[in-house]
Amino acid sequence: MNINFSKSPDGLIPAIIQDALTSQVLMLGFMNEEALAKTKLEGKVTFYSRTNERLWTKGETSNNFLLVKDILIDCDNDTVLIKAAPQGPTCHTGDISCFGKANDTFGLQELEKVIMDRKNNPTEKSYTASLFEKGINKIAQKVGEEAVEIVIEAKDNNDELFLGEAADLMFHYLVLLQAKGFTLAEVVKVLEGRHKK
Repeated sequence: MNINFSKSPDGLIPAIIQDALTSQVLMLGFMNEEALAKTKLEGKVTFYSRTNERLWTKGETSNNFLLVKDILIDCDNDTVLIKAAPQGPTCHTGDISCFGKANDTFGLQELEKVIMDRKNNPTEKSYTASLFEKGINKIAQKVGEEAVEIVIEAKDNNDELFLGEAADLMFHYLVLLQAKGFTLAEVVKVLEGRHKK
């Protein structure tokens, strides 16, 4: 990487952070050479705080780290785009993105967070919490049942029923991942490894 930090009088360049899985823009920060070097070395996004005049790693107090997946530079060599895996909300307000709800999209990552919350904070009325309470065997059985149901619907021509079964299978699959202690990002990493072969 040949980044030109000298274009800015303070030696800082903009760093745009994007969710590696959903492509959602999460935040914008600034980096100097030391912050970028630390980011590459530790695999966690580190910025230079203009307010506090020091390096700060996103998540150092909240544990909502941004784990680096890729770093790209723009055509002028004075801005970086970092694709990262957020380990929680990125914004201090609790939103996934510092750009608020207008930038939010509902996807598998958001669904996974809801499932994780139901696992960690169960309520009596939650179907998801009841699955976790019944244990791994029941959850695995539900995944099997939903897999059979989607196969049956695939043979018919009712798109609405097919998509409903696809959603059921995806939901129960994500519950099973959580029950086994894994995340969707870990599955994507396996797929990514296969893709590179």
